[in-house]
Amino acid sequence: MKLAEENLGEHHLDEKEVQDVVVRFAGDSGDGMQLTGANFTEATALYGNDLSTFPDFPAEIRAPAGATFGVSAFQIYFGSEDVTTSGDALDVLVAMNPAALATNLHNLVDGGLIIVDSGAFSAKNLAKAKYAENPLEDGSLDAYRVMTIDISKQVLEAVEPYNLGHKAALRCKNMWTLGLVMWLFDRDRNPTIASLGAKFAKQPEIAEANIAALNAGHAYGETAELPSGVHVYRVPKAKVAPGTYRNITGTTALAWGLIAGSELAEVDLLFASYPITPASSLLHELAKRKDFRINTFQAEDEIAAVCAAIGASFAGTLGITSSAGPGIALKAEGIALAAATELPLVIVNTQRGGPSTGLPTKTEQSDLNMAMFGRHGDTPMPVIATSTPGDCFDVAIEAVRLATRYMTPVMLLSDGYLANAAEPWQIPDTSQFEKFPVQHHHDAGTFKPSLRDNKTLARVWAKPGTPGMEHRIGGIERSFETGDISYDPANHQIMTDLRRDKVQGIAADIPEQEVCLGETSGRLAVVGWGSTFGAIHQAVKRARKEGVAVAHIHIRYLSPFPANLGKLLSQFDSVLVPEMNTGQLVRLLRADFLIPAEGLNKVAGQPFKIGEILAAIHQQIAAMDAVEDVEDVENKEDKEKVS
Repeated sequence: MKLAEENLGEHHLDEKEVQDVVVRFAGDSGDGMQLTGANFTEATALYGNDLSTFPDFPAEIRAPAGATFGVSAFQIYFGSEDVTTSGDALDVLVAMNPAALATNLHNLVDGGLIIVDSGAFSAKNLAKAKYAENPLEDGSLDAYRVMTIDISKQVLEAVEPYNLGHKAALRCKNMWTLGLVMWLFDRDRNPTIASLGAKFAKQPEIAEANIAALNAGHAYGETAELPSGVHVYRVPKAKVAPGTYRNITGTTALAWGLIAGSELAEVDLLFASYPITPASSLLHELAKRKDFRINTFQAEDEIAAVCAAIGASFAGTLGITSSAGPGIALKAEGIALAAATELPLVIVNTQRGGPSTGLPTKTEQSDLNMAMFGRHGDTPMPVIATSTPGDCFDVAIEAVRLATRYMTPVMLLSDGYLANAAEPWQIPDTSQFEKFPVQHHHDAGTFKPSLRDNKTLARVWAKPGTPGMEHRIGGIERSFETGDISYDPANHQIMTDLRRDKVQGIAADIPEQEVCLGETSGRLAVVGWGSTFGAIHQAVKRARKEGVAVAHIHIRYLSPFPANLGKLLSQFDSVLVPEMNTGQLVRLLRADFLIPAEGLNKVAGQPFKIGEILAAIHQQIAAMDAVEDVEDVENKEDKEKVS
């Protein structure tokens, strides 16, 4: 961080101006860390900083209090310049108990600030976190600045007038801590106060107690004699394009994008899904939007959900279903049915750590192979991926467009990081969006279910109850000519080729691949997809500032690839592909374009750090330099032999 000090006056605290800060709140899953982080995010956005967040949930619904595997954390990276990732090392760690300290301390920079609730460091909690000695007393934290506060005691005093009882009073600890951190970063408490008033409108005493705790935490920072080196941080406002902004998560952006897609297509949607982490919140969001063309259906299982969505599409509305990896596997036969019947269907896959139940609350990109090939028979379908929370809105619209225009299932890939992460999003002018209204077939005199659009190869979409257009479709192969059941070998070849050509033809209807940052040719291209965007972009940006000839290419359209992608990649000497899997996209790029691509793979359940990708860039450049040096020596020796 770049620091500039000035005096704060009577409290004699140094004020430090910093360009960016990474803060993490961590505690038990019942300590309200997600709510604390969300409120701090709102205050930071209103202040005018650019930001990105990373909520990190435990997999257990209610882990034992004080257990390391039950720690819930919320990380926010905010600054005065563009922020595209939730950040690397922590500048400030708020630890509500020993387990939170133990599981997050290794991420804190040397000299970083720890705010810790000493009241939670009992012998029992220390044992649960596997501490032999109290770290607040044994000198193991000497490399950091530590604010040791008995937050429990402070909270009980702050809310005593409200007679909540001991257990209920301690639930206000997160608001007291939030107040202190708001003081530390000069955030406005009024939006949080208003939010608490609205949240607990029917329980005013709870609202008042939480507000009192919030104000008490802020007052503590203003008045207490704090340890040396504790500063109020000033983070200048970011320079952003004029417009109206709001904080948005990937889940909310996806829901709104699907709604916008239905409006642009002028078609009703049925969203049918079965609850699964981390995809369930999409159903929750859409269920609240019945004022639009949305119907929602919580099915009894994953297979019922996809079949209900297909049934909706057969009836003339657009079926949408969603899940995470295990649920997508169960939906595979249904997805193949949608491909065989050539009905529009959008499948949202919010990826998580696998295989099987795997890491339900952690993030991964390991479903690409399944999206591309995870169905029986030759069953190609478009696959597109979103890269940031805000980008989820645009990609959802595009999924609706492709599904309805080409009468095909479309897989939309998100992941747990994108679903829960938040960033400022400029609300678009929807009047500028290009409509793509659905055209159901209306001419009963010419109708047969095998009719196609000559350009898109899309099968006709007719509502089955329309007089003169009664028809049946199903999973058994159909005649290219009539739409009737056909077991003819030559016809199956024609239909298989046609379904392939229809999807491949989409390459002519999507934008050509562009370079996100850097030149269109050079020594090294870092190629990514999905939520690796932020870390790649910042790493390439930093490498370029150091004089490294590197570019960033991020692929939205994974099937089919953009028409110019192979040519673009061939213009670089080397390609590096960071992925949160064991190397799925890199193998596709090698197979399709025969390019010298190298993978950078991470399957830790956590997103890439900027430093990890930056180090890989330097390593790749160094390896290329070494090869070139050897070639130069060999060429020199060859010339000497000739002479």
